[in-house]
Amino acid sequence: MQNIMDYSKVDLENYFLSINEKKFKAQQVFEWLYQKKEYDVDNWSNIKKELRNKILNDFAFDFIKIVKKEEDNLTKKYLFELQDKEYVEAVLMMHDYGLSVCVSSQVGCNMGCSFCESGRLKKLRNLKTYEMVEQILLIEKDIQKRISSVVVMGIGEPFDNYENVIKFVTIINDAKGLAIGSRHITISTCGIVPKIYEFMNLPLQVNLAISLHASNNELRSKLMSVNKVYDLNQILAAIKAYIAQTNRRVTIEYVMLNLVNDNESNALELAKLLKGLNVYVNLIPYNETDNIGYQKSSKNRIMRFYDVLKKNKINVTIRKEFGSNISAACGQLRSKEVK
Repeated sequence: MQNIMDYSKVDLENYFLSINEKKFKAQQVFEWLYQKKEYDVDNWSNIKKELRNKILNDFAFDFIKIVKKEEDNLTKKYLFELQDKEYVEAVLMMHDYGLSVCVSSQVGCNMGCSFCESGRLKKLRNLKTYEMVEQILLIEKDIQKRISSVVVMGIGEPFDNYENVIKFVTIINDAKGLAIGSRHITISTCGIVPKIYEFMNLPLQVNLAISLHASNNELRSKLMSVNKVYDLNQILAAIKAYIAQTNRRVTIEYVMLNLVNDNESNALELAKLLKGLNVYVNLIPYNETDNIGYQKSSKNRIMRFYDVLKKNKINVTIRKEFGSNISAACGQLRSKEVK
C-alpha cells in the first residue's frame, strides 16, 4: 500500500477520478495533510465518511521518526529512522532570511566523492517521496515554525532518484501543499548530465546547483568518480544549455579542501572555466569528519581564492559555516548510528 504523501496533487486528482469522485477532492486532501497537518482521516470533516473509509483502505499514512537530534546556535541536525530501520538525516539552518532545511534523497550514495561521508556508506535504496516530505513536516513540528526554503543536498544524489525528487518538489511547492516558493527550492547534483537536460525542460522555476569542487578534469576525477562518466566539458555544455533554456542562474558549489583544490592557480582555472556564464560560485568551508583525511582550508586560503575569482569578475560567496561543532557534515550522524 502506497503512502498518501507519495502522491502529487495531480496523482490524487487522477485517483479520485478513477473512483468516480470529483478531482477537487485532491485539493481538500492536500489542505488537510499539508496546511492543517491533520493526519487522522476521521477528522477530515468536509469529506464524506464513505470516502474517508475508502482513502483509509487505499493509502498508508506511516511516518518516519526522529531518533536523534544534535544542535548548536544556528543548526539542528536530525537523524530519522525509516520504516525499514534504515537511517537518513536532515539539517535545519537558521539564516537571517528564514529557516532552511537540507534534506536527504537516498539511503547512502553511490557517487563515491572522496571527501564525502555520505558516499563512504554505499547506496542501499532511493528514498520514496513521502520520506522526503516527512523530513520537513517533522522538523516543522519539532520547532513549531514554518520552513521557508529547502535544498536537496543531504545524503544521496538527487538526480539518481529523479522521479521521486521531482514529485517531492511539486508537493512542497504546491500552493495547497507546503507552499514553499520555487525560487526557495534548490536541487544539487554532482553532475548527472542527462538529468540536467531533462530538468531544464520541466515547468519548474526551481534552482539548480552543480557540485564542481575542482577546476580541471584530472583533479575532479580524483575527487569525484562521476567525472569519469560526465566530465567538466560535458557539465559546462549542460550548464550553458540550462541557462539558455531557462534564463536562470546556476550555483556552482566548491568545497574548500586544504592544499588539494584551494590554491590560486585552481582559482584562475575555475575563473577561466566559468567566464561569461550566468553562475555564482559558493565556496564551502569543509566540514571535517573522523573517517576521511581531508582538512578544511584556512581562512587565508579561502580569502585568496575568493579574491582571485572576484578580480576575474566571477560572482562568488563564501558559505556561512553551520554545524561544524556538531555532526552536520553530510552523512556524519547516520555514519555514527550504523557503525
